[in-house]
Amino acid sequence: MRSSRLEAFSDGVLAIIITIMVLELRVPVSEAVDGGTFDQLRGAHLAPIFLSYVMSFIYIAIYWNNHHHLLYTVESVTASVLWSNMNLLFWLSLVPFTTSWMGEYPFESAPAAMYGIVLLLAGVAYYILERMLIRGAGIDSLLAEAVGADRKGIISVVVYAAAIPLAFVEPALAYFLYGVVAVMWLVPDRRIERAVRAHQSVS
Repeated sequence: MRSSRLEAFSDGVLAIIITIMVLELRVPVSEAVDGGTFDQLRGAHLAPIFLSYVMSFIYIAIYWNNHHHLLYTVESVTASVLWSNMNLLFWLSLVPFTTSWMGEYPFESAPAAMYGIVLLLAGVAYYILERMLIRGAGIDSLLAEAVGADRKGIISVVVYAAAIPLAFVEPALAYFLYGVVAVMWLVPDRRIERAVRAHQSVS
């Protein structure tokens, strides 16, 4: 299968995931306030819900960016890549659920830990997809050269694993670590971009 078809399917799934998260942002209803005014927002406790949405949107955007970079380096994909990609999409499809739960109960340990578990398993799934793509393309491929040992991905998984137990001590510490990983990945993977430019200049 050509990688473009896999990328198009994945783009559609990620767009649906974001749409589901947006639909969870419900309009606040207050019997004490008449009409659509900003007073409705004051007592609606929307800040945790909105912040959890923002964090999850950033994470989905990060995965979309880096997924695009991965597939840009290959022209075809194997069966193992297809299933590895499905594995990644499965864990990402749980992000709206954990986002909603975390937004409704921001100071509880279980939602904070569950959010980290989903991020951890999505990170592991992304790493597996990366390895499957490299195995299909070859150890001397452009992708293998660009990614290398992927220390950044491994560090991310380690941070998630550390944040999960911390959620049962203080959820805010877990949220902080999730934010640190998000900041690490906000810029698309420049290693692949540099490798592609170097390869094009040589060609």
